[in-house]
Amino acid sequence: MPDGAATLTMSLHAAINEIDVADWDACAGDGNPFVSHAFLSVVEDSGSANARTGWVPRHAVLRNESGIVVAVAPIYAKSHSYGEYVFDHGWANALERVGVRYYPKMQVAVPFSPVPGPRLLRRPGTGVSIGTLANALEQACQAHDLSSVHVTFCQEDEWLALGEAGWLRRMGMQFHWENNGYKDFDDFLGALSSRKRKVLRRERRDANAAGLEFHELSGADITERHWDAFFRFYHATVDRKWGSAYLTRRFFSLLGERLGDKVVLMYAEHNGKPVAGALNLAGSEALFGRNWGCVGDWPFLHFELCYYRAIDWAIAHGLKRVEAGAQGRHKIQRGYMPKPTYSAHWIAHAGLRRAVANFVDEERAGVEHDMKRLAEESPFRKDEGGEVNLRVPPGLYE
Repeated sequence: MPDGAATLTMSLHAAINEIDVADWDACAGDGNPFVSHAFLSVVEDSGSANARTGWVPRHAVLRNESGIVVAVAPIYAKSHSYGEYVFDHGWANALERVGVRYYPKMQVAVPFSPVPGPRLLRRPGTGVSIGTLANALEQACQAHDLSSVHVTFCQEDEWLALGEAGWLRRMGMQFHWENNGYKDFDDFLGALSSRKRKVLRRERRDANAAGLEFHELSGADITERHWDAFFRFYHATVDRKWGSAYLTRRFFSLLGERLGDKVVLMYAEHNGKPVAGALNLAGSEALFGRNWGCVGDWPFLHFELCYYRAIDWAIAHGLKRVEAGAQGRHKIQRGYMPKPTYSAHWIAHAGLRRAVANFVDEERAGVEHDMKRLAEESPFRKDEGGEVNLRVPPGLYE
């Protein structure tokens, strides 16, 4: 596989632990904990990503002629489309109606985590292009008789480069809070319109007047007692949403053990009994909301633990933003504004590829329209940078 003058070879691995930690993390960097060797090993070693859950590891490693690892990618062979947050069930149904199987497919992703970040992880200074990785993934897909490759929640530069390589580009939307150099939460409130500022103050006041005790825990401060309680919260949320509980109890213990201070748990108790928790992971620039759960009915507790205390923590630790996960138009009024998310798709079947290409073109236009419309609901004062940058990458609609 040529890349300039170099010859590269790719191998697929059935477990992240088959790949040297230093090699993987040299490619992944330390900015986003979800693509770290530590996090991916927690997902596998806890029994959360495996054949039972339909997430079978097939991680890619690209080596140069000297055997040096120059790029990696977290890959899973998927037997369904659940736990991805970028939905392609209609594509699967369309292909299977003409007698062609859609599953298994190749998913370049972080399991169960709608967290944007790098997916095609290249060691700095090696000059490996995204186009080369795209070609390698296409070859692997065909060699293993798979229907498609999907790179979900990738970065914009990866998305653009994959588009140039002929992949189909899809756009989604999340709601993120941006730290505009705020000194504290009150400083952030000062950037809001008077009416919105009063609403947030009332919500925080009511949440903190409900007789709850709040804790912000990380690293060694999180004990097995906390994880026992949080696992109950996690299941309570899954049950309410009629979802699937992919994460095992061991996942949370291993997460705390292997990611240490990058794990941030917002935790609430009432009369010494745990009632709610919000799990986050901290990167070099962002705090990423992961899971939330609660027992009982407490005023504005979800907003307090998941949004407001996350903002407090991000400001105190000098982070640029809070990414609070998928969905949630209600986040806008709490200062979390619409931001694009990206995925790219390579489909082997020519007929399905043409149909999906038309669909994603229309979908991107719709997402851009929705983002502009939702940005009009901004709670920020117009003189405080309340306008949202909804720049569409160049060439998208040309």
